[in-house]
Amino acid sequence: MSRRVLLPQILVFVLFAGGGRAEEPNPPRVVALNPSLTATLLALGARDALVGVDDYSAQLEPRVRDLPRVGGLFNPSLEAIVGLEPDVVTMVPSAQHRSLRERLEALDIEVLAHSNVGFDELLESIEALGARVGRGEAAGERIAAIRAAFEIERDPSAPRPTAVLVIQRDPLYVVGGGSFLDAMLRAAGVRNAGSEFAEPFPRVSVEWLIEAAPELILDAAEPPEAAHEHWARWPSLRAVAKGGVVTIAGDGIILPGPYLDHSLRRLEARIAEVAR
Repeated sequence: MSRRVLLPQILVFVLFAGGGRAEEPNPPRVVALNPSLTATLLALGARDALVGVDDYSAQLEPRVRDLPRVGGLFNPSLEAIVGLEPDVVTMVPSAQHRSLRERLEALDIEVLAHSNVGFDELLESIEALGARVGRGEAAGERIAAIRAAFEIERDPSAPRPTAVLVIQRDPLYVVGGGSFLDAMLRAAGVRNAGSEFAEPFPRVSVEWLIEAAPELILDAAEPPEAAHEHWARWPSLRAVAKGGVVTIAGDGIILPGPYLDHSLRRLEARIAEVAR
């Protein structure tokens, strides 16, 4: 995946879909238009509800590669979706999907679109999607596991290094305040220097980064093997001088989904490797 398209895909991934219906004895026919939505349905045991997915879901998840594909993240086909006769279409509330959503609803096809950049929003959408496909109990179990992992009390005397989570290197985007990733950084025992920004994924300057003086640069950009060479260009960065550049790309840590507790544990492990 090129750096040129990485950020828009991440911004899409931080959105789920959900709804507030009661559980049904038979699952609705669902078309999922985002890998995070597909992952949630699979985690909740609702594979039988899926009748179609976006192209990227099929690439990432072997369990749905035999399902019909309805197009890309930003350009799904209305005709392909309608041809699958879905009861529900789940999507992210993006500008690219506004027209598609209107046309689907004009055809009396239910659309579930829920933004959940924030931690609580994300959990609420898992709950809503689970309820809509008759997997409310499974959704509740997943939410409880995530909350338990994020709410573990830490020793208040333990050091909390300052960190920056880099989404893209050039131009430089980091994790700001209010997102589920900001919550993950706090739960992992670090202070997020980017939390001074209200927007979840602000574009910042290298000058800001140098002034913020993070002890850790958690680099989630692609390609991961280029991270150390890239940051070595600024030896005055505290994280560079102290060996605090940590690559976390490629293992799904920064992507939303039904297993945020697992992502948190992987992030904690990567930070611990540097602290040794």
